[in-house]
Amino acid sequence: MQDISFTYPVWYLALCALAGLAVATVLYFRAPLSAAKPLVAGMAVLRFLGYSLLAALLLAPLLRYVDTDRQEPIVVMAQDVSESVGLETDTLAYTQEWNALRDALAARYRVVEYTFGSQVKENGALRFQDKQTDLDAVLNEIGDVYGTQNLGAVILSTDGIYNQGANPAYRDFSLPAPVYTVGLGDTTRRRDLLVSRVFHNRIAYLDDQFSIQVDVRARNAAEEATQLTVSRITEAGSTVLHTERIAIEGQDFFTTREVILDADRPGVQRYRIAVTAIGNEVTPANNQRDIFVDVLDARQRILILAEAPHPDIGALRQALVTGRNNEVEVAYGQAFTGNVADFDLVILHQLPSVVNRLSPVLEVLRREEVPTLFITGAGIPAPLMNAAQDLLVFSGSRSLLGQVQGNEVTGRIVPNFNAFTLSEELIRAIPTYPPLSAPFGDFSPGPGAQVLLNQRVGRVDTEYPLLVVGESRGRRTGVVVASGLWQWRLYDYLEYGNHERFDELISQLTQYLTVQDDKRRFRVTAAENIFDENEAVQLDAELYNSSYELVNGPEATILVTGPEGREYNYTFSRTTNAYTLDAGTLPVGNYAYRARVSDGGEALISEGRFSVQAVELERYALEADHALLRQLSERYGGDLLFPGQLATIPARLDDSGVAKPVLFETVNTRSILNLKGIFVLLFCLFAAEWGLRRWSGNY
Repeated sequence: MQDISFTYPVWYLALCALAGLAVATVLYFRAPLSAAKPLVAGMAVLRFLGYSLLAALLLAPLLRYVDTDRQEPIVVMAQDVSESVGLETDTLAYTQEWNALRDALAARYRVVEYTFGSQVKENGALRFQDKQTDLDAVLNEIGDVYGTQNLGAVILSTDGIYNQGANPAYRDFSLPAPVYTVGLGDTTRRRDLLVSRVFHNRIAYLDDQFSIQVDVRARNAAEEATQLTVSRITEAGSTVLHTERIAIEGQDFFTTREVILDADRPGVQRYRIAVTAIGNEVTPANNQRDIFVDVLDARQRILILAEAPHPDIGALRQALVTGRNNEVEVAYGQAFTGNVADFDLVILHQLPSVVNRLSPVLEVLRREEVPTLFITGAGIPAPLMNAAQDLLVFSGSRSLLGQVQGNEVTGRIVPNFNAFTLSEELIRAIPTYPPLSAPFGDFSPGPGAQVLLNQRVGRVDTEYPLLVVGESRGRRTGVVVASGLWQWRLYDYLEYGNHERFDELISQLTQYLTVQDDKRRFRVTAAENIFDENEAVQLDAELYNSSYELVNGPEATILVTGPEGREYNYTFSRTTNAYTLDAGTLPVGNYAYRARVSDGGEALISEGRFSVQAVELERYALEADHALLRQLSERYGGDLLFPGQLATIPARLDDSGVAKPVLFETVNTRSILNLKGIFVLLFCLFAAEWGLRRWSGNY
């Protein structure tokens, strides 16, 4: 349907006609012409029509027309491709039936296909291998994408078992069409024994113990017995770590058993929790589960090297060993014959001294950048302290040398300290602790120092540091400018009944000092230490040039070695200024990687490990939930169907009358000035008039 509208009143057209008539009259009815009167009249009419049309176009007329668009109804077919469906369904015959239904519907409707399991995919393959099922995700996707379109029906084919996402029975998916569910699987309660769940920490610490909670379930197996076994799995085989007998009582049996294991090996450890089969089970595949635990070697080797026996040494040692991951060794002066480079932290108490200058030890500490904590006191030579570190600069007219007596000082918290944090209890306790013995002398913090405590002499607050930390000559260093710390620990117990505040101070101090900065030029890190088998393995890499600027010019490669020595070679992709790798999914097991890049002729290597753990959720619930499917169909006005009834769905859609085409009408307007035909018409009118005038000899 088309019509014409004007932006001005319609009667303006009469004025346009009068204007055209006036122009024609002036030209043809007053001027003498030699042509015959019929010819003159014809030319006048052409002039009248041309100028009238031209004047009418000045009124900006609009052409309005209606477009009609036919939208066929959409039928969404969503197929569950998880393992539980594949275990209980004749997938070959069912796939043929599903494809036949798709072809039948495609002849009349717009068919959209989805597969769902671990992920929702459009036009995915029917392989029935996904490790998880998320019904909520697929219904939510359909509602979001097609809820506002001409949705004729949703066909949801699944066994009703979900192990990811929310319960779809309690969600509103905004589906304006009937949902036809196809119930797959078997709802029969069959004889089965399974390890239903295992609860454990993903991380444990070396030489600690960790707990595993195992849920064992049995159906239709009363009066039977099984053996629960926990084993460690390595490339060399398996080692049984725990075993116990479980008697099955009742037809619906459930029990939780706790197993305590020793974290006696560092790295990612694989454990298998299994129960022995009872015979005639629906499947033995769910009789075991594998878990991975990352055992971290977080032990710190700490050396307390002292000038002589002192109560401070015992207090420090006791505070350090409260952290179960600290190994503390005590030695005195020249009697120490070990290598200080073998320790993560060295505490020098009243050292260096005149008697024990420790020049070789200090040189190794500097060269190997071993974190060091200096605890000084009265009698420490200022030149030796200045040579050993530069966090504190000792100066002034009075040297520490020979000053046996010192100031009695207490600690005062410096508010802007931010190297690490202290609890409010410790902050309140420090000013109340007994005074320490600090040396006489003038000293001030160096450029890289952060002052935690300043000295308070009596009631006078000074700016002399009592405890400082920071970077000194490439290593983390701390200096306590006093002795007598044992009094603080003793007072802590007398006042509060425990040593928690003093131990916290020493723990935070040592933790700060022992944090290692990664100075490697080439670094590769896995996104996780433990990946799921249906999760893509992601690795990122960074390369720094000799000026420690992030670059990614050279090509970086990586060799990943998996179970049974299988090797995978990859090349990293470049990001803005780094590298990344998506290795895809890998088989279950432990993996080691060795990445390589060449920069400036130097070969740089980065090595590491990660593990891939099995996802076996689909094997632990094989009883189909058709009640859930019936509930969904009833809510949205559909039916619960079964394999063998798929061919009836087209007829059901016809009977429902919901899946119908929708006609959309769109009203469009267009300026007549944009029509080429108008200009062609004007040209023809004026050209015809000109031709007649030329032919008649009046031009």
